Amino acid sequence: MEKTLPLTVEYKPRPAQNRRTTWLKNVVLCVSVAAVIVLWTHRPIFEVIGIQNGEHHVSKSSKSPSQCAQPDALFPPSDNEALEKMWEFLSTPEFEKASIERHSGAVKIPTQSFDDLGEIGEDKRWDVMYPFAEYLEKTFPHVHKDLKLEKINTHGLLYTWEGSNKDLKPLLLMAHQDVVPVPAATVDSWTYPPFSGYFDGKSIWGRGSSDCKNQLIAIMETVELLLDAGFEPKRTIVLSFGFDEEISGGQGAATLAPAILERYGKNGIAAIVDEGANFVNAWGSVIAVPGVGEKGYTDVQVVVRMPGGHSSIPSDHTSIGVISEIITAIESEQYPTFLVEENPFLGLLQCGASHSPDFPKKVKKLLGKHKPSTCQAKSDQLALEVAKMGPATKYLMQTSQAVDVIQGGVKNNALPERASVTINHRINIGDKPETAWKRITKIAKHVAKKHNLTLHAFDGTKEAPGSISISASKETLDVAPVTPTVIDGSANPFSVLAGTTRAIYGEEIIVAPGIMTGNTDTRYYWDLTKHIFRFGPGYDPDDESGLGNIHTVDERVSVRNHFNAVKWFTLFVRNMDGAEME
Repeated sequence: MEKTLPLTVEYKPRPAQNRRTTWLKNVVLCVSVAAVIVLWTHRPIFEVIGIQNGEHHVSKSSKSPSQCAQPDALFPPSDNEALEKMWEFLSTPEFEKASIERHSGAVKIPTQSFDDLGEIGEDKRWDVMYPFAEYLEKTFPHVHKDLKLEKINTHGLLYTWEGSNKDLKPLLLMAHQDVVPVPAATVDSWTYPPFSGYFDGKSIWGRGSSDCKNQLIAIMETVELLLDAGFEPKRTIVLSFGFDEEISGGQGAATLAPAILERYGKNGIAAIVDEGANFVNAWGSVIAVPGVGEKGYTDVQVVVRMPGGHSSIPSDHTSIGVISEIITAIESEQYPTFLVEENPFLGLLQCGASHSPDFPKKVKKLLGKHKPSTCQAKSDQLALEVAKMGPATKYLMQTSQAVDVIQGGVKNNALPERASVTINHRINIGDKPETAWKRITKIAKHVAKKHNLTLHAFDGTKEAPGSISISASKETLDVAPVTPTVIDGSANPFSVLAGTTRAIYGEEIIVAPGIMTGNTDTRYYWDLTKHIFRFGPGYDPDDESGLGNIHTVDERVSVRNHFNAVKWFTLFVRNMDGAEME
């Protein structure tokens, strides 16, 4: 492939005879599969970062029909022969064969993290991380020779490639080493063994192949290749690889982030790229959706304690019956559906209205009249109309509640003395965890009064007979800060990311920031920078599996996706190094 030509994506729009049905189907599928969705912040945009004759420059954007202008493709200067040869090498059979072997080898190491893992050094199941670190050292010798490697809390891997200009904030690239466990009962259901790293000519199969050893290996390959080509960065590059993201990162990212913060200070990092959303097909368009925000999170536990006794002489209501009343009341009413100005999904709708041929007219009309508000007294007509496409989209505009765990009773002839329920919430933009706490407290207060029980809501009181106790999990998170996505003619991380993406895949690709319904290791990195992107930059237009096979049987990733991820990181690192910003 010529170095100045982007790898274009051939996209064929779906038949338009039933555009509304097609739109609903496409978007619901994309959102539910990827568990992500997108935005474009709606601010006046007049100029974008571009490229001309191999040099970084600011160029005038063509007038957009709305506030969703797209940046030009962005390439670094083509004045280094070794780096140009390296770029050409990425499209050779030699590189592709070696890259497949590297990624396959990583998948073969079963770095599973379990919910009940004990402390490092005590629980032997952590020891599988040692051979994975050894594999990286063997596979990427330049990285381990030329970069500083620190092992944080034993298994956290922190690599530092010092740049020549200390005035520039570092670039931080992230991934996690661990993978979701493979239940023994499901092994026979896999087409190829889950830790075989099998390559079938198109895809690499196995647990972690797409979540997210693909990203980790792509980052390591990028740095190894740049080192081999003699690249000398001006901007320091930091790699941070946690080892327990799949169990909330409490021992991995939670120790890596403070170490980085102590070194560089608050807002001391230029930008972060971690795993996350990738590409979706919607409204007749292909859209890259780097996540720029995450919903909040809280688990609420309700415990009912009541007298026991023999079931042959039961009380009128048992603890199970009382907690069932609470559950019924909780599920009888949902949280309001609304779109505030900060919600990334509102920006997606504006972007779709600007660029996508199959965007529905009714939604476009409501979009033009929409006035974002958190006021629940007045219905948000735009949000309610869009929510009709299904739960996967509705919950991008609504706090979700899910009764996930219930316990009570130990014997069929003994009245249950204790019953408990855990309700999981993902907090909408514009809401707070306290919104859920107050609502459940109000419901429990009514039930407690009815049954003459004492209520202890979020006051730290230990459970006691004759009471209802309510508490929140320590993992509670506010809604994540939203990354700025303004393109105003100056270089900024989002414009570099978008320009890099369009350089790789072609300018028919729309780049629109996204919101994550789940949480990544970036939850611990908020203080380091305002520019956090949760993005899987690999893309294969011929691969229909997308993220649909992560955390389940037959997880796999196409090698074209992986090769493109390496190309993306290679360009992004160089583009960030050449961008004139802090």
